[in-house]
Amino acid sequence: MSRACSLFQLWHSPQDTRLLLSISKGKYLTPSARSYPGLCFCKGLQTSAYEVVKGSYVPTAQIKQESKTEEKSPEILEGVGAFQKLPMVMPSVDILYSALRKAKKVAPTKGIANIAKRERNRGAKQLDALMKEIAVPLRTYSEKFPNKKYLHPYERSLIELTLGDGNYEQVLGKVDALRKKVVSVGKEHASLCAKSTSKKEAETRLSEGLKKVEETYIRQGKYVDDLLHIAKTLRAMPVVDLETPTLCLVGAPNVGKSSLVRILSTGKPEVCNYPFTTRGILMGHIILNHETFQVTDTPGLLKRCDEDRNNLEKLTLAVLSHLPTAVLYVHDLSGECGMSPSDQFVIYNEIKEKFGDHLWLDVVSKCDLLQESPVIFATDNDDDNDLSLERYLKLGPEGALHVSVKNEIGLPELKRRVHELLNTQMSMIQKRRVHEPLNTQMTRFQSQETNQETLQVLT
Repeated sequence: MSRACSLFQLWHSPQDTRLLLSISKGKYLTPSARSYPGLCFCKGLQTSAYEVVKGSYVPTAQIKQESKTEEKSPEILEGVGAFQKLPMVMPSVDILYSALRKAKKVAPTKGIANIAKRERNRGAKQLDALMKEIAVPLRTYSEKFPNKKYLHPYERSLIELTLGDGNYEQVLGKVDALRKKVVSVGKEHASLCAKSTSKKEAETRLSEGLKKVEETYIRQGKYVDDLLHIAKTLRAMPVVDLETPTLCLVGAPNVGKSSLVRILSTGKPEVCNYPFTTRGILMGHIILNHETFQVTDTPGLLKRCDEDRNNLEKLTLAVLSHLPTAVLYVHDLSGECGMSPSDQFVIYNEIKEKFGDHLWLDVVSKCDLLQESPVIFATDNDDDNDLSLERYLKLGPEGALHVSVKNEIGLPELKRRVHELLNTQMSMIQKRRVHEPLNTQMTRFQSQETNQETLQVLT
């Protein structure tokens, strides 16, 4: 009887439940056996094996499906351009006023004759509508703003150095916490309104609920405005295409990098006679034989260790560290930039040692101001035995081009050498594509199309 009852229960189990059964010598059913009961009503029984997981019987198919889900994890994005896909963030005041306006237009469900029931229905629906009109855009922001750890390393560096370490995640967390608080308060007061026993009570609870939701949102609405500022800042970042050859101008502050960018490309950076004129990564483009190349102007580097560098200097190091750029290193031996040539020599050797694997071209700017004897600063250390420094003070690094933007000296040769450098980089990119798997090439191609659509020049 016990055996028959057990089989009868199996017959009424859901269709997707699968189990291999055998009749043992006792009263028990044994999972995962290979023999089947001979009763006629078991003919249509679907079968599968069960396994014990954490003390419970779980179908094998379900275990495999869950393990696949657990193994799958987001990969770090190889492309850039995530900042151009950020959602448009509304000012906090606009979100609130729009939500209040829409909520007050919500009418009670038709067909309710009782006045008290109709009023509490209207109140509950309006509070629910207000809650949703505020919560939906906040949820969109939390979901659409990318997780920083899945961004390209270059874009992660931009977030940290531009917004401050941890500020991006903190603001997103505050916005999501605000959403949860609004939802909690809205549901609480909608429930209270739905339990009203009279028309007057329903109206009172509706008024109190609207006021409470509004106060809750206003109390922390500033985080939405902070997110709006973050979106504007990140969206204004220049788009760098990883598949397009890029020239990065590097050097001490005020050595003439921005002037060369204006000569070489479409970029129009600010040019002034004071340090740190360049306060971010500026982008320009060179068009040569129907090919487009990128040119970046970076903030100047000072003589100090990496731990003591400010965020502007760290932006320059981030470009060199995370982007496949060719380097145009600019030197000023005239003394006009405010930094001694000997200090520039120290910085140059440090950068050259770290990023010497990049394609490289040295340029001595303001050559019209160079004198026969090198400029010596009071802070320079006299070291007659350093022949490399002595040579640097007179001519710059070995093989460096001498140019002057003011007198147009050496500019044609500079443009020719830059074009050769970028063409060499283009050949390297094409060779890399040949050896890439097909799926990787498709991913890069899709990323390149997206970047080209959003490409902009920051002037």
